[in-house]
Amino acid sequence: MGLALRLRGGLARTRELLETPLQDLARGRRPLDPEALLAVEQALLGADLGLPAVEEALEALRAKSGEIARGGLPAMRQLLRAELVRSLERPTGKAPFSARPWVVFMVGVNGAGKTTTIGKLATAWTAEGRSVLVCAADTFRAAAAEQLEAWAARASASFHRGAEGADPSAVLTDALRSARAHGIDAVLVDTAGRLHTKSKLMAELAKMARVAAREVPEAPHETLLVLDATVGSNGLAQGREFAKAGGVSGLVLTKLDGTAKGGIAVAVVRELGVPIRYVGVGEQTDDLVAFDAAAFADGLLGS
Repeated sequence: MGLALRLRGGLARTRELLETPLQDLARGRRPLDPEALLAVEQALLGADLGLPAVEEALEALRAKSGEIARGGLPAMRQLLRAELVRSLERPTGKAPFSARPWVVFMVGVNGAGKTTTIGKLATAWTAEGRSVLVCAADTFRAAAAEQLEAWAARASASFHRGAEGADPSAVLTDALRSARAHGIDAVLVDTAGRLHTKSKLMAELAKMARVAAREVPEAPHETLLVLDATVGSNGLAQGREFAKAGGVSGLVLTKLDGTAKGGIAVAVVRELGVPIRYVGVGEQTDDLVAFDAAAFADGLLGS
């Protein structure tokens, strides 16, 4: 199934929140009045787009009120689609795999889907012919390492873990030295599922970044924050704290399976200024897909 169809299925709930107000508004084929704009504003806020993005969308609607009155629902969708794409597009930074090993930290709170995301990325990259090492640097949850080891075996990736309770930075050091020695293309690092309110653990993440840079120049090359799309605006609070501690360079939005309000993607991207790199749209191995702003906007608004 193509990306557009997967996103359309995953964003069904958000689309339902938006479709009725948009259709009612466009059906009148008239300039937008305050009451009509209020209906659109409530729908966009209800989809978790966040106030700044909603305000900009409403301003664009006001500016093009006449065109919408003439063009109806297609004109409104086209305008909102352009606003969404503009809000979601961000520079992606360094080209993936431009360094060897390409070191990627995965960060996020427990339950966000971090371990599963690592497994799916490892599977995708080994299928492309790349050698991958998965590092279990979450040394405080034995079950997390065991789950990760199973994913690594399924992906035909190498796996490294330390003793339970070991210093995560020491485990990471050993993993990176092993990757260099064996010419590994990419290292995926699972970090502890830190609550974003725990400053000590956030400081540990910053220490791991310094250790990585000592072993591999400019590592970590990516720090991907995994956010559960079902948490809505709580993802903003998580994002702020992780960005402070770990220099987040990209986002992974998981559990976008029809139960989430997908507009949170817009709010988080605007807040952190970093791109979404991947979205999870299901439980299967190939249900982690590279993000595309235009396809996402189409999934939100329908056609």
